[in-house]
Amino acid sequence: MGITQTIENQSNTPSSDEVSQECRELLTTLPKEKGWRTSNIYLYQNFWCQPKEIDAIISMQKHYIAEDTDIIVSTIPKSGTTWLKALCFAVANRRLYAHDSTTHPLLTSNPHALVPFLEYKLFANQEIPDMSRLPRPHLVGTHVPLGALPDSVRESQCKIVYMVRNPFDTFVSIWHFMSNLRPDSFGPLSVQEGFDMYCRGTIGFGPYWDHMLGYWHESLRNPNKVLFLRYEDVKEDAGFHLRKLADFLGFPVSAEEEEEGVVEGIAKMCSFEQMKELEVNKKGKGAIVDFENKNLFRKGVVGDWVNHFTPEMVERLSKIMEENLAGSGLSFKI
Repeated sequence: MGITQTIENQSNTPSSDEVSQECRELLTTLPKEKGWRTSNIYLYQNFWCQPKEIDAIISMQKHYIAEDTDIIVSTIPKSGTTWLKALCFAVANRRLYAHDSTTHPLLTSNPHALVPFLEYKLFANQEIPDMSRLPRPHLVGTHVPLGALPDSVRESQCKIVYMVRNPFDTFVSIWHFMSNLRPDSFGPLSVQEGFDMYCRGTIGFGPYWDHMLGYWHESLRNPNKVLFLRYEDVKEDAGFHLRKLADFLGFPVSAEEEEEGVVEGIAKMCSFEQMKELEVNKKGKGAIVDFENKNLFRKGVVGDWVNHFTPEMVERLSKIMEENLAGSGLSFKI
């Protein structure tokens, strides 16, 4: 399996007049709220999205036919997406590209260029991609909730790798990220304003509780279909979870690879510290539409939320987690 080609950069101006006529008509029927970095965000199929995202998702739902060998990397935004894409690419491609090779694609390409988003790259801007351009098995990414993926995803034998991060750190990460992307004309977004939107679920692909529970329940029903990973667990023991990932994808780690330290090598190559220092991730642009790659790497640590949350914020989010996750069996190390 080899995925070395990238998809051309595409504009992401969040204006509803740049979407299809079908999407424009749909937007007039949807509930809307103030957006983080766009004027409005809309409730589409029970999750919130920007106009251009909705337009791309409609196209993806119509035209993406998942193959049995496809691998879909799914996350809530700012829940370790870049890292997970790097890990999946490295594990699935390790027999083509050795982790210690100076020509490994991850050394010169951002993970998002190697594992393109369905809604931000492949089906963006009213494009219908020729999926045959991508080597099989296809390795693609998405932020779309499970229930909004095409029927072919659920009906095929394709694999879904899902990562979730504790909601406290997720908020801090996405607030910093969106603050960098927010247009100057909108003015700064205060922590309190952003936190209120986050808690109400009016944030891209939110409410996050619904998002994570959809994949969580499916991973319990069909563990061969969905591998559910917690960011904190992978940080704590990357080797264990890389072996688990390799088994799940059908590329188990061999005894020879164990002796050669392949798992540890991949963990090191894909570590936050290593990726952040790569030239392509410090100065590059366009791995995700027109975003600067450097904004994808901030701290990557567990527990940074303690430096940002007030006692009132802790109480409010803790109550929301308790109410929404109660009885699900899903919990987080806070």
